[in-house]
Amino acid sequence: MNRRIVTWWLGVCVLAMAGSACAQMRGGLLERWRERQAESAPAAPLPAGTRVVRDVAYGSDPRQRFDVYVPAQAHGAPVIFMVHGGGWRRGDKAMSNVVANKVAYWVPRGVVVISTNYRMLPDTHPLEQARDVARALAAAQRRAGEWGGDPDRFVLMGHSAGAHLVSLLAAEPQLAREQGAHPWRGTVSLDSASLDVVQTMKGRHFRLYDQAFGSNPADWFAASPFQQMHAAPAPFLAVCSSRRQDSCPQAHAFVGKVRSLAGRGEVLEEDLSHSEINRDLGAPSDYTTQVDAFLRSVF
Repeated sequence: MNRRIVTWWLGVCVLAMAGSACAQMRGGLLERWRERQAESAPAAPLPAGTRVVRDVAYGSDPRQRFDVYVPAQAHGAPVIFMVHGGGWRRGDKAMSNVVANKVAYWVPRGVVVISTNYRMLPDTHPLEQARDVARALAAAQRRAGEWGGDPDRFVLMGHSAGAHLVSLLAAEPQLAREQGAHPWRGTVSLDSASLDVVQTMKGRHFRLYDQAFGSNPADWFAASPFQQMHAAPAPFLAVCSSRRQDSCPQAHAFVGKVRSLAGRGEVLEEDLSHSEINRDLGAPSDYTTQVDAFLRSVF
């Protein structure tokens, strides 16, 4: 999708639609265009002393691979386990907006950063994608010592579709246990509007949700973090964009349920776009400082 097509669609929106529906469409088109731009962005330079182990296999499919960013002299280090977004059908573990600022900030502070791929639509539905993330997590925990990481000091982090996947594992950790993963310290959800899939599918939504979750309410329920949570998860931080009308309400509802189950949950509202929530994490800002404070409290 190039900028000219985006501009044309925005014109159609203005002529044919009004109010919040047009605004939602406009925002979605712009975000998709920005994500496509990010996919083609050149890789950022790594912090001095960083060792990278690329394409570690956790399954037989070529998409079942993760990259490991290792600090110099790492030993017993905490681990951020990052899951990219992309509408459950595209994206990559090595994209600059997924790893650049996060690696630049946390690796020099002694944190191992792992970024994983997973199988995607159209052949792999979100519930199985969550199992792929769990398989990757289990493999990373088993091998963490090879990279100076501590298998008992993992935090899951995901953006957009990836945020949905890590949130689903947080809500129903049995999905992770079945793949050999053991408990992690906390979860950071970066701007998911799919914490309550049932609510999303019953309301006005983008077509990509139909492609991901289909038309069967039973499938919505099975893939919905909100509906699958029956006990307090590990500490949970929901970062949401205050510019989106669906993200923060779902974040507050999800965290409210975490707290009702006597768990620790926090919401961090940011005046950033959906793509900026991901790209800017790790760049110097109060936003990065607050996420870092959460991580340090659970590591």
